Amino acid sequence: MATEIDYYEVLGVARTASADEIKRAYKKMAIKYHPDRNPGDKEAEEKFKQAAEAYDVLRDPDKRARYDQFGAAGVNGAGGFGGFGGGQGMNMEDIFSMFGDIFGGHAGFGGFGGFGGGRPQQRQYKGSDLRLKVKLSLEEIAKGVTKKFKVHKDVNCPECHGTGCENGSRPETCPTCHGSGYVMRTQRSVFGMVQTQSPCPTCHGEGTVIKNKCKKCHGDGVVSGEEIVEISIPAGVAEGMVVNVPGKGNAAKHNGITGDIQVLIEEEAHPEFVRDENDLIYNLLLTVSQATLGDTVEIPTIDGKARVKIEPGTQPGKVLRLRGKGLPAVQGYGQGVGDIVVNISVYIPETLSRDEKNAFEKMKDSDNLRPSSSIKDTIFRKFRSYFE
Repeated sequence: MATEIDYYEVLGVARTASADEIKRAYKKMAIKYHPDRNPGDKEAEEKFKQAAEAYDVLRDPDKRARYDQFGAAGVNGAGGFGGFGGGQGMNMEDIFSMFGDIFGGHAGFGGFGGFGGGRPQQRQYKGSDLRLKVKLSLEEIAKGVTKKFKVHKDVNCPECHGTGCENGSRPETCPTCHGSGYVMRTQRSVFGMVQTQSPCPTCHGEGTVIKNKCKKCHGDGVVSGEEIVEISIPAGVAEGMVVNVPGKGNAAKHNGITGDIQVLIEEEAHPEFVRDENDLIYNLLLTVSQATLGDTVEIPTIDGKARVKIEPGTQPGKVLRLRGKGLPAVQGYGQGVGDIVVNISVYIPETLSRDEKNAFEKMKDSDNLRPSSSIKDTIFRKFRSYFE
């Protein structure tokens, strides 16, 4: 019997985690193990799927309550949600649909659409999705940006305008299913005569057939082409996020549903800042005299410079914070703007002139140059925190 996997452990959250904490944890997992970032990595793909399954349960208050009370059985038995390794788990279309919910839009896959519950409907083709990568600077991430791409993709045939029919003709009602898209069969079974329904073998579920096919697209309604696509990327996106652009992917056969474009975000390394979610980390290197005597220095920001006062006796490792100077929260995740976090470092001279050396020699026994017990304790606590 397979060991039941703890959904909370999968996302790395406590059982008391809030809905926002669960959503943020899933976002991090989805970005880390996204297939586009880990091509061919089966282990990463499995973790990507596990994170999606866990999030699908824990984001829903009813499912979460049943799971908390009964475990996986509480959700498997109420709605058919498959557990890990049970053969009924979420497929990649389910996951990318939910991924679209996280980052905006819906991410589907190519194939047929239009099947609802109850009475079968005529099949409608769906164009496949396209995936692009875009590398953004920190400045573009801070303000948001619109990018233009020349996309090579399937487009509607210009001769038949996507119908697949030769000019002047139209699709005709399928003579087999009479336009319904499906056929009924009666079979004898141990329970008596049973009726089953299946897609029409003549029209393959479309309800129509094309007798005079377009010569350019051979009746498909699509040809290879290209399009200039403008994609608006919101401020605050991060490495590994996916921005979904509905209706800009491959065109579908016979004027079906056009696919989407999924844009994978990559970040350019910045020469001065290190990003930590919405905060920007900046290492300020002071001279010994600046740290000892105090000074006013300029700190770079996304849109210019900011002046910061350095107090006399500033110690290495001290952290200053410029509120609201970081990156904005991406739409749907948090509020406000992050900070610039300034970490203080002090440069110790590697070489000294004779006069400089003599000056330090005269001061080396001064009590003011020796750290106090409180300073020692503060530095040790910071050092110890690195290993906790």
